[in-house]
Amino acid sequence: QVQLVESGGGSVQPGGSLRLSCAASGFTLGYYAIGWFRQAPGKGREAVSCLSSADRSTYYADSVKGRFTISRDNAKSTVYLQMNSLKPEDTAIYYCATPGQPAGDCKDYSTLAPPFGSWGQGTQVTVSS
Repeated sequence: QVQLVESGGGSVQPGGSLRLSCAASGFTLGYYAIGWFRQAPGKGREAVSCLSSADRSTYYADSVKGRFTISRDNAKSTVYLQMNSLKPEDTAIYYCATPGQPAGDCKDYSTLAPPFGSWGQGTQVTVSS
């Protein structure tokens, strides 16, 4: 059974940093594309970042390029999202998600939506002074 559990959210001032973690179980992490979505209050879900299987490629939303970095530790079966230079508009619930297809890439990652793929329960990130 695939399970994704996010952690690391919290409150931070503008310009600060947070590192989100997503602990994956029930599948071999390195074989799958995986990444992060976010949803701000009153807004739709937005794909933030994706890391393809075997780390062949990455995707970042234009709004986070140069500030966020996605990575994974296969030994720990954990995906990370390092978020630097945070802005108030980064405030959202962040979800870890995988399309669940072996050897997947990030080409269509932004179109992923429930009930397709596997999703975590989300972690709140609040950026405010």
